[in-house]
Amino acid sequence: MSIVPYAGGTGGSPPQSVPLLTGDNYTAWSIKVEANLDAAGLWEAVVVREDAAAPVIAKKDKPARAYLLGALAEDLLLQVASKKTAAEVWASLKARFVGADRVRAARLGTLRGEFELLRMAESESLDAFAGRLGGMAACYAALGSTLEDAALVKKLLDSVPNRLYAAVAGIEQFCDVGTMLFEDALGRLKAFDERLRRRDQAGGEGADGQLLYTAAQWRARERRRGGARGDDDDDVRSEVSGFGGNRRSRCYKCGERGHFKRECPQLKKAPAAERALLVDDVEDAGLL
Repeated sequence: MSIVPYAGGTGGSPPQSVPLLTGDNYTAWSIKVEANLDAAGLWEAVVVREDAAAPVIAKKDKPARAYLLGALAEDLLLQVASKKTAAEVWASLKARFVGADRVRAARLGTLRGEFELLRMAESESLDAFAGRLGGMAACYAALGSTLEDAALVKKLLDSVPNRLYAAVAGIEQFCDVGTMLFEDALGRLKAFDERLRRRDQAGGEGADGQLLYTAAQWRARERRRGGARGDDDDDVRSEVSGFGGNRRSRCYKCGERGHFKRECPQLKKAPAAERALLVDDVEDAGLL
């Protein structure tokens, strides 16, 4: 029986180190271990082929087993320490985590449901919501999957409260949402939100608030500020317009209620010049 020469592994440098297998990272760990052992020429000892020469496998087995044991956490190491070959160690670990792919798929399904239900609260800041999205992306990465920027941007734009709707409409109209980076979309929304906050702080109370008064509130406000003058103005406006007016309003001439100034008894006793002046005032008010 001819001996197949061993091309590497035992006499050279050991395979490069990989993160320890802790139970939650089996999928990524197994990929790295397989690549490192194959690069070092030791993978044949783990997965034995039918045409492989037994002496060669025996020569590769010890370094391969040592490498696998060195890549395990202490609790897992004690469970497979009794295995005598690298193939047995690998088979034991695979049997332990044989459902890793199915468990991973189930966890991804649960995570996708949580991602779909994720919404930004009305009082929540954009930074806080972005942090929640980042944590969700990290959970995806831990399960060997990724959340693309397009999915994150879409979720961000669909989840913001109504006060940011104008910014969302502008982004969707003038930007390519499919290729936009998540940080870019977040920065645009934060700039718009900051502008809204500055505007709200600058508005306060005053002239802008007065524009919200109803007509009845405005007249009541003017009467409180002007007192009897407001009633006199109503009397003059009633006289000019020709409508009946308010019979309970105060006469501008004598100060008594119940009649207009033009009907005031004292006005009839006034000189002709004063009556002419009243007519001129009424005509001027009609022009205004």
